[in-house]
Amino acid sequence: MSEIIIIFNIVISAIFINNFVLSRFLGICPFIGVSKKIETSIGMGFAVIFVMSLASAITFLIQKFILIPYKINYLQTISFILVIATLVQFIEMVIKKQSQGLYQALGIYLPLITTNCAVLGVTLLNLQKNFNFIEAVINGFSSGVGFMFALLIMAGIRERLEYAEIPEILKGASIIFFTAGLLSISFIGFSGIVKM
Repeated sequence: MSEIIIIFNIVISAIFINNFVLSRFLGICPFIGVSKKIETSIGMGFAVIFVMSLASAITFLIQKFILIPYKINYLQTISFILVIATLVQFIEMVIKKQSQGLYQALGIYLPLITTNCAVLGVTLLNLQKNFNFIEAVINGFSSGVGFMFALLIMAGIRERLEYAEIPEILKGASIIFFTAGLLSISFIGFSGIVKM
């Protein structure tokens, strides 16, 4: 029963309380760049979920069975970035083959998942929190879901803002960053639900 509670806490914490975009302020570039339309946000969200989940699993295994036994922990960041880059290249090839429209819509932001600090952040956080393999994968998946959740909220707001009368001083990037700030403040309301 306690294992279920731990997993529940990890999921709620990753999606709402410690959301990588709105609480930790990681992954802002794709968050701002891709959240113009809901369709592209969904595509990017699923790509990030896939990369975060697989990266969490693979980096955990690399850390446990290669880096620690051979005492080469100093290669941790480099090896994790190589894993993430490989996964992103795989996703890019699949999306290009399966959905040319989505590939064109995501544009430069798809390869930017490689340098998305949220993906590297989740792999390092898994080690920092001493998660076991299952907890690390669940945290990676849930963090990706939280990233997608933030993207979809922002995309919905931005689509509505296209038809709103916005004061001249707030047009463009100003209203987007203002909205992102308000979203971040609203997510503070989730803190205290679970302690992670």
